[in-house]
Amino acid sequence: QVQLVESGGGLVQPGGSLRLSCAASGFALDYYSIGWFRQAPGKEREGVSYISSSDSSTHYADSVKGRFTISRDNAKNTVYLQMNSLKPEDASIYYCAAARGQLRWGMLIATRYNYWGQGTQVTVAS
Repeated sequence: QVQLVESGGGLVQPGGSLRLSCAASGFALDYYSIGWFRQAPGKEREGVSYISSSDSSTHYADSVKGRFTISRDNAKNTVYLQMNSLKPEDASIYYCAAARGQLRWGMLIATRYNYWGQGTQVTVAS
């Protein structure tokens, strides 16, 4: 059974950091590209970051570029999202998603992904 489980969310003050994890089970992450998305109440789901299956190339939304870093550890079947300099507008439910192979376009488009986790809440507030 294919499953993605996010963890690492929580409450952090503005300017703080969190590291989210996306653990895969039921399939080998090596062959999948992973995207991180977020969705705040009343807003559309937004693509945040992407890491490819083949060469671990990455892609970021402009809103998080320079603050967030995506990485993967295939031996642990896990992808991470390091989030620094968090802002109140980063508060959302964060989801990871898997797409087979390398995406050559639409890396931050939700419909390009096949499998989704249940999400983890990130709250940024003082």
